[in-house]
Amino acid sequence: MRGNDVTEWQAKRYWIVGASEGLGREVAFSLSRAGAEVVVSARTEDRLKDLVEDLPGKASYVTVDVTDRASVEGAAAEVGQIDGVVYLAGVYWPMKAQDWDNEKADMMGEVNFLGASRVVGSVIKDMVARDAGHIVLVGSLSGFRGLPGAIGYCSSKAGMMALAESMQADLRNTGVHVQLINPGFIKTRLTEKNDFHMPFIMSPQDAAKEVFEHMNTDTFKKSFPLLFSWVFRGSQFLPDWLYYRLFGAK
Repeated sequence: MRGNDVTEWQAKRYWIVGASEGLGREVAFSLSRAGAEVVVSARTEDRLKDLVEDLPGKASYVTVDVTDRASVEGAAAEVGQIDGVVYLAGVYWPMKAQDWDNEKADMMGEVNFLGASRVVGSVIKDMVARDAGHIVLVGSLSGFRGLPGAIGYCSSKAGMMALAESMQADLRNTGVHVQLINPGFIKTRLTEKNDFHMPFIMSPQDAAKEVFEHMNTDTFKKSFPLLFSWVFRGSQFLPDWLYYRLFGAK
């Protein structure tokens, strides 16, 4: 999406995956208020029905299980042609290597990374053929470098980051606009699982404003909150011995 022209949004149709609650729900409201037609997806039909009733603009829903490729491809076919897709589906459990749980680790990989790949893979061919489209992946600051107690989550978000970067490398000079957005802590049912202090934690409404503002730009990547993001981006340049002394388990 280029510029912040409301009339441009009014002509658009967006598929929002992971929209039933939290940040996804608020992003759906941001797009709907701007005038876009939105199709919201998640696994829980009741929440999607309620969301569609609450949205101010034209809206519909399609249920999807992003861990199932057939479900994703079927949902994409039902949604039909779109101008853009926003992937916000995600799951999280805090997990140390010493407490490895294969079921939960697998689910984080399935939803956070492979789910994004399946959704993008289901819509991108049409966008490339039309030389028009907008793909937005919502990752996490935790994708920049491995963190203690984050088995499964960090790696799945790093995978999403690399997925977006590879798409940008291929599509940057085409009509398909790719964006990657990396938030910090957002107050949701996922972060309620944490038993540690979460600096700069944001409400879903404030985080959605950041997401929507970025969607109105031509810039590829945005990480926020800004000051907090510097810690994660800067950590990529630290030598291992210093990084793990600062960020490794104590």
